[in-house]
Amino acid sequence: MEGGFGFPFGGDPEDLIRGLREFAEQQAETVQESQKEHFSTLTLNTAVQLTAAALEQVTPTGSPDEQIAALRDAMRVLFPEAVALVSAARQGFLR
Repeated sequence: MEGGFGFPFGGDPEDLIRGLREFAEQQAETVQESQKEHFSTLTLNTAVQLTAAALEQVTPTGSPDEQIAALRDAMRVLFPEAVALVSAARQGFLR
């Protein structure tokens, strides 16, 4: 089953090579998208886990108002870090 130029499967070898190159590029893009999604999911999960772990370390004591103040102080530190991780994950999903 030979085609033009004695090349098996018919057709021009250049066309076949071009088609294979395009297929390989499409596969590479698919793999890249999958990797981005995986990275984004891991980043988001990390943000949630780190925030939860940090909050578990907070043991507020004192009156209810003092406990609220302690939790607010902890969140002032934790929230920007969690937002940064979630933002990185979001950017990965949007690309």
